[in-house]
Amino acid sequence: MNLLAIETATEACSVALVHGEDVVARTELAPRRHAERVLPMADELLAEAGISRHALDGIAVGRGPGAFTGVRLAVSLAQGMAMALDLPVVTISSLAALALEAPEDDAAILAVIDARMGEIYAVSYRRDDNGGLIALDEERVCTAESLQLPQANTWHVVGTGWATYASALRERLGIDPRSADGARYPQARHVATLAVSEFKAGRAHAPELALPVYLRDKVALTLAEQGR
Repeated sequence: MNLLAIETATEACSVALVHGEDVVARTELAPRRHAERVLPMADELLAEAGISRHALDGIAVGRGPGAFTGVRLAVSLAQGMAMALDLPVVTISSLAALALEAPEDDAAILAVIDARMGEIYAVSYRRDDNGGLIALDEERVCTAESLQLPQANTWHVVGTGWATYASALRERLGIDPRSADGARYPQARHVATLAVSEFKAGRAHAPELALPVYLRDKVALTLAEQGR
């Protein structure tokens, strides 16, 4: 299978290519430069593998949640490429891709992205026996102080939400996590890994059905909310 994956929901601009049994990827921390970097990165990977876009079997994309502009960019690029090449698309949760950045063991995983405006995007998982994920709750946007978590004996925490709200999140966990890394971002290589399973299960769909997930409609605080 030849599968191109795109993930730009956060500060990280990330592209990956599944080529047979191999996965190659490019990632840059490039805030506000995703639009200019993502397609050149994709072309670099295709050239490295020695294939053209017409050799692709499908497109995978991180559907969010995350930054509005980044999520829209990734989904629109995936739709455009898939329509032009007549390819199916699989959408993957950016939080699920982030969760695969956690160590591989039996601990529960809290994937948490700083959503700005005093809130976080969050969801909890466990790893399954096949390298995938089992959701323990649902994706949501909330404050770190109000986050409700399922019971677990130990946790890994990954994502920028930890960097911003470590104290509040530690209180919600009730225990010190086994590991916590606030410098982790969703990666296209993990979008690709999860998407391969979806393609094999027949859950790819037409490009126009590839939809972003924002979790909230509000983009910025009002002046009153900013205290001005």
